[in-house]
Amino acid sequence: MHRLLAPLFALALALATPASARAADKLTVMLDWFVNPDHATLVVARERGYFKAQGLEVELIAPADPNDPPKLVAAGKADIAVSYQPQLHVQVAQGLPLLRFGTLVATPLNSLVVLRDGPVRAIADLKGRKIGYSVGGFEDALLKAMLEKHGLKLSDVTLVNVNFSLSPALISGQVDAVIGAFRNFELNQMDIVGRPGRVFFVEEEGVPAYDELILVAHRDRLGDGRMRRFLDALEQGTQYLINHPKESWQLFIAAYKDRDDELNRRAWGDTLPRFALRPAALDRVRYERFAAFLAAQKIIPEALEIGRYAVELPATTRP
Repeated sequence: MHRLLAPLFALALALATPASARAADKLTVMLDWFVNPDHATLVVARERGYFKAQGLEVELIAPADPNDPPKLVAAGKADIAVSYQPQLHVQVAQGLPLLRFGTLVATPLNSLVVLRDGPVRAIADLKGRKIGYSVGGFEDALLKAMLEKHGLKLSDVTLVNVNFSLSPALISGQVDAVIGAFRNFELNQMDIVGRPGRVFFVEEEGVPAYDELILVAHRDRLGDGRMRRFLDALEQGTQYLINHPKESWQLFIAAYKDRDDELNRRAWGDTLPRFALRPAALDRVRYERFAAFLAAQKIIPEALEIGRYAVELPATTRP
């Protein structure tokens, strides 16, 4: 009898133990870029102990190549990737087993940028010029729609992969414009060095609004309870950030001391109003509209049923 009761007692004790007292479940999160204010909610959730309270040990990893994170998740080499909604549609259409299950930044940050004092005054002026990009597969898709609105085609410009060096490539004259420049980052960077930019917002130039930064996982792993616990902690981090932006900034620069500069301070303030207040929530109509746009642009073969690429996870029942 004692041998039968012992495992039952151990199970009951484990269930009664608070999540914070249990051995932490590890999660690797591949970022889309080096750590910056776009990732503030993730950093705050970690530094405030919200992940730990959910029984999670979360590691944030910056990629060597911004194209890699979704591919690593699809290959089972990372748990979560910070990615982009337009990229998700393209990659799922290509067969990658990815699903969006959360949102970090709920408005476009992407923009087309040229030098304010340069020869390009309007998008139509880009004909015959070089345009830099960093992430293949979707930035050229957005650019295609923007150019078409002004009577141009992708074949009218030359695309140059400049990796992380968007504003340096533009300032140095390596390219005449860059697509994928974040309005909260590259524009501030250019202004600080005395070479201000002229911005063309994608959502004002023929591209439907979309979620800029999303969380994706392998479709086979979304039954894993860690994912919903991750979102619950992330929502707490978001709430704290919005309520306490100055204190959150101190947490951020304490964790990443080399980010304590004018550029990141400016970007911090510009990004605050763009974070998703309900990271788990899915706007189905918005996602379906964007899928239809991509299909109409022939960027993807067809607009797939939304459950093929995005889900809203059920609430956790874990104590």
